[in-house]
Amino acid sequence: MDAVGFVYQAKIIDVNFSISVQAAELSWELKLPMADSLIYSTALQNDAILWTQDNDFKGLENVRFVKK
Repeated sequence: MDAVGFVYQAKIIDVNFSISVQAAELSWELKLPMADSLIYSTALQNDAILWTQDNDFKGLENVRFVKK
Protein backbone atom coordinates (compact mmCIF):
# COMPACT_ATOMS: atom_id res chain seq x y z
CA MET A 1 0.00 0.00 0.00
CA ASP A 2 1.34 3.44 -0.86
CA ALA A 3 1.17 6.57 1.32
CA VAL A 4 -2.05 7.78 -0.32
CA GLY A 5 -3.73 4.51 0.61
CA PHE A 6 -2.98 5.13 4.28
CA VAL A 7 -4.66 8.53 4.14
CA TYR A 8 -7.95 6.89 3.21
CA GLN A 9 -7.71 4.69 6.30
CA ALA A 10 -7.06 7.63 8.64
CA LYS A 11 -9.36 8.58 11.48
CA ILE A 12 -10.00 12.30 11.93
CA ILE A 13 -9.84 13.38 15.57
CA ASP A 14 -10.90 16.86 16.66
CA VAL A 15 -8.69 18.69 19.11
CA ASN A 16 -10.77 19.03 22.26
CA PHE A 17 -10.20 20.68 25.63
CA SER A 18 -8.62 17.59 27.19
CA ILE A 19 -6.16 17.12 24.32
CA SER A 20 -5.22 20.79 24.30
CA VAL A 21 -4.61 20.97 28.07
CA GLN A 22 -2.51 17.82 28.02
CA ALA A 23 -0.63 19.16 24.99
CA ALA A 24 0.26 22.35 26.86
CA GLU A 25 1.52 20.31 29.80
CA LEU A 26 3.54 18.01 27.55
CA SER A 27 4.98 20.95 25.66
CA TRP A 28 6.22 22.44 28.94
CA GLU A 29 7.41 19.18 30.54
CA LEU A 30 9.07 17.63 27.48
CA LYS A 31 10.15 20.90 25.83
CA LEU A 32 8.20 19.91 22.70
CA PRO A 33 7.06 22.46 20.15
CA MET A 34 3.33 23.08 20.63
CA ALA A 35 2.33 21.47 17.31
CA ASP A 36 4.30 18.34 18.23
CA SER A 37 2.70 18.22 21.67
CA LEU A 38 -0.77 18.39 20.10
CA ILE A 39 0.10 15.45 17.86
CA TYR A 40 1.57 13.50 20.78
CA SER A 41 -1.33 14.25 23.14
CA THR A 42 -3.84 13.19 20.50
CA ALA A 43 -2.02 9.89 20.02
CA LEU A 44 -1.80 9.24 23.77
CA GLN A 45 -5.47 9.96 24.43
CA ASN A 46 -6.53 7.67 21.61
CA ASP A 47 -4.22 4.76 22.47
CA ALA A 48 -2.51 5.20 19.12
CA ILE A 49 1.06 4.46 18.13
CA LEU A 50 2.73 7.56 16.72
CA TRP A 51 4.94 6.65 13.76
CA THR A 52 7.40 9.40 12.95
CA GLN A 53 10.78 10.42 11.61
CA ASP A 54 10.78 13.58 13.75
CA ASN A 55 13.62 13.55 16.29
CA ASP A 56 11.49 15.55 18.76
CA PHE A 57 9.50 12.37 19.48
CA LYS A 58 12.44 9.99 19.76
CA GLY A 59 12.34 7.92 22.94
CA LEU A 60 8.80 8.87 23.99
CA GLU A 61 6.20 6.33 25.09
CA ASN A 62 3.91 4.96 22.31
CA VAL A 63 6.23 6.36 19.62
CA ARG A 64 7.82 4.33 16.86
CA PHE A 65 10.72 6.33 15.51
CA VAL A 66 11.99 5.49 12.01
CA LYS A 67 15.34 6.95 11.06
CA LYS A 68 15.33 8.98 7.84
